[in-house]
Amino acid sequence: MQSLERCVVKEHFSKKYSHPTLDSKLTLKHLNQDARCKTKARKLGVCTPMLYIVGPVLHTLTFEYVEGPSVKDVFLEFGSRDVDKECMDNIASQIGHAIGKLHDCGLVHGDLTTSNILKEWYQSVGEFIHVFLGPAMSNYPSFILCSMRNIINLCYRSQVDFVYLCVLERAILSMHSSCGNVILAAYRKSSKQCSSTLNKLAQVQQRGRKRTMVG
Repeated sequence: MQSLERCVVKEHFSKKYSHPTLDSKLTLKHLNQDARCKTKARKLGVCTPMLYIVGPVLHTLTFEYVEGPSVKDVFLEFGSRDVDKECMDNIASQIGHAIGKLHDCGLVHGDLTTSNILKEWYQSVGEFIHVFLGPAMSNYPSFILCSMRNIINLCYRSQVDFVYLCVLERAILSMHSSCGNVILAAYRKSSKQCSSTLNKLAQVQQRGRKRTMVG
């Protein structure tokens, strides 16, 4: 049995301004959806904290405690003895692969920044990233799974995906610009539906460059 001496407890708080009965039902629904998404991501091979306990009464999820610095902290150490270009590219590649797996399975991370990704070290397999899936981790709306609306679904999914890629890109550019291309290259290899998402991302990037040119 797993030791729970070191763990993280996440609580879904009730909203006092809502009707008690409705709030209880919605909070429990969100709790179960949260648990399913995180379990699904782990089954996909994305490194996420292991879920130990679902507490439906107190609306809590208990996870394993993950030891390691955030990718943001690692990037800030670039140039030191332990963080060189090879290390940065390795981390960036793993981030891209992880995001591709999530998006292809209909999962999005609503706060995709380097602060929510941890770097762990295991002597047997070396270093790898550990994606912390925060409260914004969720499935796409249910209509996306409807085969009768493939064209609409593809359009909507690409819009959702590229928004969060933009968030990550800005976080990366603020610290180490070269990693952005590595992340996108790995994302392109991992995601079977990357074309529409990356096309949307390119359009937004172009708009940003135009705004910069005109001041």
